Amino acid sequence: MESMGVLMTCPMHSYIQEELAKRFKLFKLWHFPSFAAFAQAHGTSVRAVVASVKVGVDATTIDSLPNLQIVSTYSVGYDNIDLRKCREKGIPVTNTPNVLTDDVADLAIALALSLFCTISHSPRRNSAPHLTPKLSGKAVGIIGLGRIGLAIAKRAEAFGCPISYHSRSVKAESGYRYYSNVLDLAADSEVLVVACTLTHETRHIVNRGVMNALGPKGILINIGRGPHVDEPELVSALTEGRLGGAGLDVFEKEPEVREELLRLENVVLTPHVGSDTVETCMAMADLVIANLEASFLGKPLLTPIN
Repeated sequence: MESMGVLMTCPMHSYIQEELAKRFKLFKLWHFPSFAAFAQAHGTSVRAVVASVKVGVDATTIDSLPNLQIVSTYSVGYDNIDLRKCREKGIPVTNTPNVLTDDVADLAIALALSLFCTISHSPRRNSAPHLTPKLSGKAVGIIGLGRIGLAIAKRAEAFGCPISYHSRSVKAESGYRYYSNVLDLAADSEVLVVACTLTHETRHIVNRGVMNALGPKGILINIGRGPHVDEPELVSALTEGRLGGAGLDVFEKEPEVREELLRLENVVLTPHVGSDTVETCMAMADLVIANLEASFLGKPLLTPIN
């Protein structure tokens, strides 16, 4: 398979780059002045594209690679891949579900704990004692009860937190309370966690009304996608005291982060690192490679999306 051309859209963990280079003819897009320059020189050689949450695959890219037979994203999310164009051309798309579930769920709880316990704030000398609320027992609402949402729920249950959720369908087997709309879920929650897929319908699913319903003692955790939250409204709610705090691993215009968020003390930020553990990065890479090898050998894909 050494002759199979594989294009990486952006730098990723060193392990996946090394393993791809061992098995395939690897092209790194960032080594070229532009995609147009790359496509002109090597477009016909590419049989697979490996994308990520940082740089996806649009219609122009797909049309410029005439021999493309698979797109594999080094992520669970695939909102930055043009699925319609892939379907039109019969190009399958794969992602990396399951392997990063635990890490993202761990981070969601870590962000909540950091906010409640003010872990990320340096203690000030001679400052008055500062009492903080606790996470244990808080009502947790989860938007999206998929694999990651369920993993977050199980972790929150260990803190004695009652769990409620909003999802596209009722998950009766979960035993958790279902809300048909996010506004009511937020009103009955003290911690609201965003863990759903980004779609046209879920863009800005957390808006001004939801933030107001969550209230001045409530906290918002977003480990889904940045555009799930209306960021200008979030900044207003936090600065005006209409929302208690926010823990964010994702941002509306990544990699940019609003300066206002960086200055707020009731915010904890991480740079989209929910799956960035050594073990998970390696497992994700292995799954990407397994999908590519299956495609090239004409075998069933392990994790097809479309």
